[in-house]
Amino acid sequence: MFSHDTRLSLLAVVDMANTAPSVGRDEGLPDAEALRTFVIAHDISGARDSDYADVAAIHRVRERFRAVFEMADTAAASAVVNSLLAEAPLCPRLTDHDGHDWHMHYSAPSATLAEHIAVDGGMALAHVVAAGDIGRLRVCEAPDCRSVLVDMSRNRSKRYCDARTCGNRLNVAAYRARKRHGDPAGGRARP
Repeated sequence: MFSHDTRLSLLAVVDMANTAPSVGRDEGLPDAEALRTFVIAHDISGARDSDYADVAAIHRVRERFRAVFEMADTAAASAVVNSLLAEAPLCPRLTDHDGHDWHMHYSAPSATLAEHIAVDGGMALAHVVAAGDIGRLRVCEAPDCRSVLVDMSRNRSKRYCDARTCGNRLNVAAYRARKRHGDPAGGRARP
């Protein structure tokens, strides 16, 4: 469906978008140290020490990423993705740095961390939109969750950001509701 690099970039976009306080949690990227931890965890290359000071620029990119997940309209999502790509210096090139196989970098070597993330994430989102798969970019269907997700399942059936938390919690609630309404097996067929 998507290349390995695109998948990794999409997962970084999701994780970044889900650090926003609008998800219903505390700010996930409150300062330079949290940003540095995020960059290391997602193996984002090319960050300079001075880049970590501009957390506000990362927050602005993050909000635009989140906006794409909340759009069902391809033209509107394309406009946001194009704006992410237009505002950063682009310099597509192949690289095999740090022991990684050959892969694409899209941002110019002089790009700031915010520009680098905007371009890499923007390109990953562009691949989704261009493939006609904008429906794979979703907000979790759990009523009390605002996290975003990329549905990479074959049958496009992923509904929750995490099946073990949101999905399981809703399945247990549905089971209990069925039991309360007189279904002794809780919806399961009896032997």
